[in-house]
Amino acid sequence: MAEKVQLWALALASCDSATFKQLSLFGGKIQNIATVSHSGLSLQIPYAQNYYAKNVTNLDACEVAITYTHPGYNDVINTVVWLPTPDHWTGRFLGNGGGGWSAMVEDNATLAWAASEGFAVVTTDGGHIGGAGPEEWALLSPGNLNWNLLTDFASTALDDAATLGKAVTKAYYGKAPDHSYWNGCSQGGRQGYMMAQRYPEQYDGILATAPAVGYGQIFMQFYWAQAVMNDLGEYPSPCEFEAISVAAVKACDPIDGLEDNIVLSSNECDFDPSTLVGHEHVCPSLNSSATISAAAATVAKETWKGSTSPSGELLWPGLDKSASLAIHARTQCFNGTCSSNPAPLPIGWMKYFLAHDPDFDTTNISTVQFDRLFRESVERYSSVIGTESTDLTDFKKAGGKLLTWNGVADLTLGRRYIENYVKKVYARDPNASDYYRYFEAPSVDHCGIGPSGYYPGDALKSLIEWVEKGVAPETLEAKVRNQGFKKANLCLWPKKMVYLGGNGTDASSFGCK
Repeated sequence: MAEKVQLWALALASCDSATFKQLSLFGGKIQNIATVSHSGLSLQIPYAQNYYAKNVTNLDACEVAITYTHPGYNDVINTVVWLPTPDHWTGRFLGNGGGGWSAMVEDNATLAWAASEGFAVVTTDGGHIGGAGPEEWALLSPGNLNWNLLTDFASTALDDAATLGKAVTKAYYGKAPDHSYWNGCSQGGRQGYMMAQRYPEQYDGILATAPAVGYGQIFMQFYWAQAVMNDLGEYPSPCEFEAISVAAVKACDPIDGLEDNIVLSSNECDFDPSTLVGHEHVCPSLNSSATISAAAATVAKETWKGSTSPSGELLWPGLDKSASLAIHARTQCFNGTCSSNPAPLPIGWMKYFLAHDPDFDTTNISTVQFDRLFRESVERYSSVIGTESTDLTDFKKAGGKLLTWNGVADLTLGRRYIENYVKKVYARDPNASDYYRYFEAPSVDHCGIGPSGYYPGDALKSLIEWVEKGVAPETLEAKVRNQGFKKANLCLWPKKMVYLGGNGTDASSFGCK
């Protein structure tokens, strides 16, 4: 105990900006370095960012905040590193991803979790503060995109963070990390794929879940259901869409042989929402009721199918039937009249990145106009912020390992898009499973948000085993978040989880086929 106290005393003495005064960044200029010594920190950390809930107590850590710029870019980027005490450091380094328009998760809890697990951890704001929407930074002026800030956010700041984070780690502990990992979901998943594709030597292992690999395409896909409703001239109530989602899960759930509100066999489910037309449904969560319309059934089918061109070409795959329609088919009702209520993400994308005009009218975009805007997204931005490239050759050569899981019931991004990506990678390299593995999590929502489905909160541990011991995961241990006693193992793609019979709460009751 005395030795640990002595080590921490030495660490406290070195948790000072002077310790890091030799930091430099090629192409960048360090403007400020500030440090904070956290002592005895205790936090209740919820489920998030690929891990289970945890009580952190008496955590001691050194926080290092670096502000820098790229001369000529007129940018300011903030990178933060947390360092556990020397006796608690495992020799591992972790890059932590963001979500939405945020390059980083905006709370100390995420960094505290990583430090409590023995990681030196880094995160970056990507050149704009927090989750600020594009209205705050995307345009230099109407009509003029701020390409420098977009590039920072898309890729440059991610590489910088890894370089700076490792330098801070070495300055503090006196040695470089033994192994480096990435952890991120959604935007953080896209960031992970960007690191694997563009900066393949920065991280030994990358956990990139529910990754937004087709960034512009995904943002446009958010609007597809709205465009369909605009064509129809009808906007069904939220209760109608909830009723369809509930009925779909009820119809699809028994196919796997176990009725537990978790859908294992959605691909075999042929539920048709048209069978609900004319039926009344009560929505307790919305404090309302509604009669299902033909328009609601049409929008649901289109959302499940995915966006298409006027000639019928599939542009982007849709949601699984087990996913809620609440994000894509958003509407709002006042005094019995319902109207479109699209999610903010596609609105911001179209206004600032496609039209470059804050006043661009997005209220009545048709499916024909959608097709044009979708293609513009691909042409302009795939090479900038997209991570659709299936060439992971350099990452393979660097010895990296990429692990991805995605919720089948992801109501935000869906799951078919990433399955299509995986198929292309494996078609390109039949031995891709040596360095790239994908798992599907039945009935799990976006990034594990929500209580249902089998959530693999220890996937990072599986990645570490793969990198450091060569034990490639064939399954991922998972459990239902609000029913910790209910467990199962996720299956390595292309295998699917199947119910074998017996106690539905035991992992042994499920297999992979």
